[in-house]
Amino acid sequence: MEIKKLFNMIKKAKHLVVMTGAGVSTFSGIRDFRGKNGLYKDIDAEKVFSIDYFYEDPSFFYNWAKENIYDIDKKEASIVHNVLGELENRGYLKALITQNIDLLHQKGGSKNVIEIHGSPSTHYCLHCAGIRVSYDEVAAVVRKGEMPKCPNCERVIKPAITFFGESLPHEALRAAVTESQNADLMLILGTTLTVYPAASMPEHTLRTGGKIIIVNNMPTPLDSRAEICFNDLGEVFEGLNGLL
Repeated sequence: MEIKKLFNMIKKAKHLVVMTGAGVSTFSGIRDFRGKNGLYKDIDAEKVFSIDYFYEDPSFFYNWAKENIYDIDKKEASIVHNVLGELENRGYLKALITQNIDLLHQKGGSKNVIEIHGSPSTHYCLHCAGIRVSYDEVAAVVRKGEMPKCPNCERVIKPAITFFGESLPHEALRAAVTESQNADLMLILGTTLTVYPAASMPEHTLRTGGKIIIVNNMPTPLDSRAEICFNDLGEVFEGLNGLL
């Protein structure tokens, strides 16, 4: 009954926006960060994604990323990614804000994806202006156990992912805030809403009179302000898929 209510709210929304976190990709075999079996339990994520440590030893990031970022071709979009892609295709979903860096929303058919924490689709040199290298080119190098180098200066290049110590991409952040403010309904999926400024997006929606719905397997700080809270993403999206 609650899933039918959710579907009706989606159909009636004038400007539906979705915000996703790592929980939506667990169905594709990618571990989240802070969940019960999250990556924080066995890696030093602060070190993996530290810009200072990347400057010191970029191999630490690339050794981890080899099987966690540069193996996207082995990962399939989940039912969550696919249903979100179909919702956009049918005109219900206007924008998708994601904290994820796995490119699976695009694989699931979503086109208006705002990657608020950056994206590995592009890599750049920290020293040479204008150098841009694609995901596919870098992935081929990293899978061989090597590090991608700048074609100009031969120093290691960096993915356009926001590391700790870096600012979020300005254009993506501005677009995310605008979409959140315009949303009359926001679905918040697979995120604990603890990492700012991404976690502030639902607050923009609430502040401008919109409603939020949360689907997450752990409590979030905004549960009490949500119209509906679900704790099982798989169940919710199986239900939505059946109603589409």
